[in-house]
Amino acid sequence: MTRPISLATSLAALLASSIAVAQVSPQSATRPAAPGSPAGAPSTIDLDTITVTAARAERSTAETPQSVQVIDRTEIEQQLKFSSNAAAALGKLVPGYSMSTQTVSSASENYRGRDLLVMIDGVPMNTPLRDVSRILSLIDLNTVERIEVVAGASSLYGAGATGGTVNFITRTAAEGRPRVTVNTAIRGFTRNIGRSLAPEASVTVSGKVPDGVDYLFSGQIRGAGRTYDGAGRELPSDGLLGQGGGDRYKTGNLLAKLGYDFAGGKRIELNTSWIGFDQDPKYLTNYAAPFARPDRTQLYTGESVLEDTKSVSLRYSDADFALGKLSLLGYYNDIKKRFNFSTFSYPYNSQVYYSFNPLSPTSRDNQTTLYSQRGGLNVTIDTPLDAILPGAKLTWGGDLIQEKTWQTLTNGQDVFTPLKQTTAAGFGQLQIPIGERVVLRGGLRYEHFSLSVSDYTRPAAYAAVAANNAQGYQAFVLPALRVLGGDFDYSALTANLGATIKLSETSEIFGGFSQGFALPDVGAFTRRAGISTQYACPLQLPNCLPASRQTVSYSSIAPKAQIVNNYELGIRGSYDRFKGSLTGFISTSDDGVTFDSVTNSMSQQKERIWGVEATGDVTVTDAFTMGTVLSWREGRYDTNGDGKLDSNLPNNRIGSPWRGMLYGSYRFVNGVQLRVEGEAFSDRDVAIDLRGTRYKLKGAATMNVALTAPVWEGEAYVAVNNLFDRAYQNPTATSVRNLPNYGWGRTVTLGFRKTF
Repeated sequence: MTRPISLATSLAALLASSIAVAQVSPQSATRPAAPGSPAGAPSTIDLDTITVTAARAERSTAETPQSVQVIDRTEIEQQLKFSSNAAAALGKLVPGYSMSTQTVSSASENYRGRDLLVMIDGVPMNTPLRDVSRILSLIDLNTVERIEVVAGASSLYGAGATGGTVNFITRTAAEGRPRVTVNTAIRGFTRNIGRSLAPEASVTVSGKVPDGVDYLFSGQIRGAGRTYDGAGRELPSDGLLGQGGGDRYKTGNLLAKLGYDFAGGKRIELNTSWIGFDQDPKYLTNYAAPFARPDRTQLYTGESVLEDTKSVSLRYSDADFALGKLSLLGYYNDIKKRFNFSTFSYPYNSQVYYSFNPLSPTSRDNQTTLYSQRGGLNVTIDTPLDAILPGAKLTWGGDLIQEKTWQTLTNGQDVFTPLKQTTAAGFGQLQIPIGERVVLRGGLRYEHFSLSVSDYTRPAAYAAVAANNAQGYQAFVLPALRVLGGDFDYSALTANLGATIKLSETSEIFGGFSQGFALPDVGAFTRRAGISTQYACPLQLPNCLPASRQTVSYSSIAPKAQIVNNYELGIRGSYDRFKGSLTGFISTSDDGVTFDSVTNSMSQQKERIWGVEATGDVTVTDAFTMGTVLSWREGRYDTNGDGKLDSNLPNNRIGSPWRGMLYGSYRFVNGVQLRVEGEAFSDRDVAIDLRGTRYKLKGAATMNVALTAPVWEGEAYVAVNNLFDRAYQNPTATSVRNLPNYGWGRTVTLGFRKTF
């Protein structure tokens, strides 16, 4: 049995281990790092850092009254040594973001307990009409130059950015001759290297024709064998139930960028990309206590788990536009996502599409595929107002988005109402300097959703509830139910207001209020139409409902659009060799969205989330850097509709309240670099309803080490995750359906990177 470790003890031990790294080579402590190769600290608190995500225009961090982090290329390459999963990098480096599930799915991963808008070069990649949370783990970090993360609800982008926004900005071609960058690695679990090998390779070619076109082409391919926990047990292929796993897959990415700079500050750029994923599970999953594991008595008989996402975008920018700086972005996404086949298993998977055979109730078509087609046009104009007030700027523009989303069983039958939505929005953001120390920023966004809901028939389902009999449950049929659609409109005016106050040339206080507007997961609500014992029929009479009860309207089950209010106050900056940030936040909504895994139902209610986040690093010497990322969050909601926040939010919204990472990085005189990371997260054991229901999450701590050395004018590296092979439950994966899921055991990576 693993002995529990308190968070305080874990962090203290990790800090001690990081400090120990500094003792490796004291005689080299005053030697500077190699040019362009810092000792390993992420550059996230430089007030002069220019971002484009926080304001939809170029702004320095010093002008941004929100918590903003920029993860640069150096830190991205550092994290690639440990994992190619972008969610794993965010979980380490961004306070307030959940720990990765270590699977293809980001289910229950969130930012400050709410949804994260994911963009690549400003193009939204989410599927908001049916939010299935599968994109982060499939982004190719080899193509990313920097990651910009803006915390809190946003009034700038819409599209459900209620928790925050992350923008993966891909690399651009440099002047000069063509450059080729190759990164190749092989990973494996030390418990069974042979059966767990996971090779990967990435090639990027970029260049610029003199006075002509610049280009970047990149391709990546990855594969994975089996996965194991710290006790040497094989992990399941579908531990999160229907979401996909982290084993037995092949995945690939392609990116092509072509750009051309015209005279007068004008530029046009074409981006095309493809993301593919194919997982071929061998066994179904046994979800019974004590933890999820492969069910070797049942071979997997469904189709493979699939991702096929294609995206194309065209951007035109004009720095000398008559009204300021102009940016036009048009894009189109064509997305296909297929999920796992699963079978009835009470109480873990107690609702399945019905075969009409009580002895084998799961339909052979009990596997779904999501389709989403989304096109949009974004217009942003950044207008200087120096003639009125020196330094003032007005950023304004609009968005037009059209999308179509549907989901089917393998026989082609719809599982929720096919949806079409047109979004039209306009925004304005005013920035005003007051003296030399204060910058005020405020704005408004008006957003209108026109939603078209098609009629459909929800397929018949086989379900069960607890009963005092030999089986322990009573099975029944939820007969097919007709859902009548229609056309519906939603709109809201959201606002933001904030300020930064400079304390010195390198530090400032920031704070503000911002709102986000979203229509939450319409597909999930309509998919669950009539999923209630009120519509139950006995197995002997599976179509018992009278004609008057065989139809419901979308308007009677539709979710309400939600507005999220975010309040934030913080301090950030640097002093001598130290840089860091400390931020507190409160997030509220009258119509928050929560999924109950026991009843398989969605609900909306009043809620509040609050927390504290901190980052910090110190350059102890020119060769040694150490730092930390820490966060704490908690939340409550109104479970009975009386207006009082009577219970804690469930684990799939909060997870482990305390999370932290400590790291140390040392560069030797010969260019070899050692990095040590320690991660820890806390227990959570709280009542999530008035009945006192609890699902305990267990805290743990792990350690990672990476060693990098210059070899053949390139970089060879070896990295070890979970150095001590700790057996622990992954808190995010466990939170999806309150089914214990163990995290990855010790993995070793050998890799080589070189630019020609």
